[in-house]
Amino acid sequence: MTGALIATVGDPRTAAAIEAPLGPDDPPIRADWTLGPVAFGILSDTSLEPLEMRRRIGAVALQASVGPPEPWLAAFGRRLPVTDWPARLLVTAVDVHTGEAVRWTAASGVPLVAAVAASCAVPCIFPPIPVNGSRYMDGGVRSRTNADLAAGYDRVYVLAPRMPMMQRETLDPSFTVLEPDALTSEAIGGNVFDATRWPAIIQAAIHQGANAMIISA
Repeated sequence: MTGALIATVGDPRTAAAIEAPLGPDDPPIRADWTLGPVAFGILSDTSLEPLEMRRRIGAVALQASVGPPEPWLAAFGRRLPVTDWPARLLVTAVDVHTGEAVRWTAASGVPLVAAVAASCAVPCIFPPIPVNGSRYMDGGVRSRTNADLAAGYDRVYVLAPRMPMMQRETLDPSFTVLEPDALTSEAIGGNVFDATRWPAIIQAAIHQGANAMIISA
């Protein structure tokens, strides 16, 4: 969502102002706390091959009681100011049936809102999103960052979200990786889906990012 907004509106602060507010038309987050631990247990099982791991998580995601996808598609649609794909945007997701990872671009024939919603569909917290005859979940099931897809660039900055579980990835040592610092982590608190904290989190993250750019310049 953040990448799509920045690619669309250009200015990160404008993107943050669009993304943060929640209104009465937004669906409530209805996490399935029974199946959620099952999905994250599968994610942490190092005995499973990645494809099989993603397939099993997808099966759990389909069973989770988190509500229908349509309200979330509408909510994402309200937050994206355009429906045309930005030329340089790449969005990742995972097919819940096959476990295959996908990377969508402007040439993929996938609606932008559906692609972004699918890329944010954390298993057992949000419903898998229907796209072109299948259902898709968060690309984070493949990788916390999907930064290995950033090929052919002289400099790569990775904005790595805080994830409480093992992730199967090794980042290129030349990448600059930004993770929540102490102040940003304090703003986030114990629940990353607590929308009342988002404005404070965004301000803390902007401050952290500005300092990081000064240091790396």
